[in-house]
Amino acid sequence: MSYYDRVYEIVKRIPSGKVATYGQIAAMTGSPKASRAVGYALHFNPDPQNIPCFRVVNRFGRCAPAFAFGGPEIQANLLRADGIEVDADGYVDLEKYLWRP
Repeated sequence: MSYYDRVYEIVKRIPSGKVATYGQIAAMTGSPKASRAVGYALHFNPDPQNIPCFRVVNRFGRCAPAFAFGGPEIQANLLRADGIEVDADGYVDLEKYLWRP
């Protein structure tokens, strides 16, 4: 299984109404310093219908400035549709919405 495949398998497990951070996903792959690699993997998401990369935010809870599928406002709207509050600046409250597997 490739590194990207490991990332995708973890991201598939993020439940509706929760988010994870790039660093959290990296740590779960066994490579805690690979948050950029997680971002690259999600940028090339081969199956966005089943791999909910929109549920991954940065360590501060901010939507990605270059969200691969249309920009940060698209990501924010997908999160809102998922039941997650996103503030006007594109931030999610990690205390409330962070996935804790």
